[in-house]
Amino acid sequence: MSATEQQVQSHIQAAADNPADRLAEKSADDLLQFVICLIGSEEFAVDVLSVQEINRIVEVTRVPKTPPYVEGVINLRGRIIPVLDLRKLFGLTGAQQTTQTRIVVVSVQARLVGLIVDSVEEVLRVPKSAIEPPPSVGTMAGAEFTQGVGRINDRLLILVDLSRLLLAREAA
Repeated sequence: MSATEQQVQSHIQAAADNPADRLAEKSADDLLQFVICLIGSEEFAVDVLSVQEINRIVEVTRVPKTPPYVEGVINLRGRIIPVLDLRKLFGLTGAQQTTQTRIVVVSVQARLVGLIVDSVEEVLRVPKSAIEPPPSVGTMAGAEFTQGVGRINDRLLILVDLSRLLLAREAA
């Protein structure tokens, strides 16, 4: 596990262990914590409290007659978890999986779902004031799954709406 992965995992664990601390921090400083993932050249942000764990890519079992963005399922310590490829779901061109490719396991409406991303970069605190509503034009990658856009210096972070991801999977 790389140093970045260890840092991300420790932030996720700390946030999960101390939700009251996170709420106090949020109201005091108006900060939200996100796990930052790369998909292509875009940075996507997932609420750290939704992230259960981050795993290296493992063999995914295909499921017949599923949409192209549904890679299949994995067995995660005895639990069968559906896995979605965010690159395909967002309509981005395909890329080969690398040693940096990860499955981010998130909890969405009491269900676990794996999300394939090109890499996991960091855990970042974002002031609530730096988050703007999603653009009304659907030209941005994954626009229909966006809950907002965070501006941090010269960076734009696309905040992923995990509930909409789940709805897309169920509609398919």
